[in-house]
Order: sequence, then structure tokens, then C-alpha cells
Amino acid sequence: MREHELIVATLQEDVALTIDELCATCAVTREWVVTRVNEGLLPVESGAPDDWRFGARQLWRARQMRRIERTFDAVPELAALVADLLEELETLRTRLRS
Repeated sequence: MREHELIVATLQEDVALTIDELCATCAVTREWVVTRVNEGLLPVESGAPDDWRFGARQLWRARQMRRIERTFDAVPELAALVADLLEELETLRTRLRS
């Protein structure tokens, strides 16, 4: 099973991680998350960082962005674009299997 499928299968859609839980799960700093949210690269409802909640999709996206940034020394904008493309590719593959 792919990482994306495993994460989505493990987390229910109604599960919401706090910013600190997301940071711990993705092994990133709070500043890393705040910066990407403020730049529009990691979608979240508006409000203060302590009020933000992240679902399975945001968790998957944050993990992908972190991996791409570290592996390829990519800038955050490029990592977000690649995460978008990976998500679209997975959607198309799922559609083909149906």
C-alpha cells in the first residue's frame, strides 16, 4: 500500500491534528508549518495557529512537501507544486482503476 493510501486509511476524515501534532508527525518545526500556511502552500481554515486543524489530506501534503524539500533541496513553492501533481496523479490512477 502506498504512503498516501496508508495515511488516508489510517486517519478518518473527521480527525483533526493540531499544529503541534502535525509538526511531530511530519518532523518539522512550527515555523515551517506557519510559513507554508501563510504562503498559501498548505491550506487551512483561517485563524490563529493554535486554532488550526489539519486533516488527512493536509497531513499527506505536508509530508510530501517536507520530503521533496529535503530530498531535492527544493524551495517550498516547487515542493507544493510537486505535491499537487502527485495528488492529481493519484486521483487519475484511482479513476482508471474504477
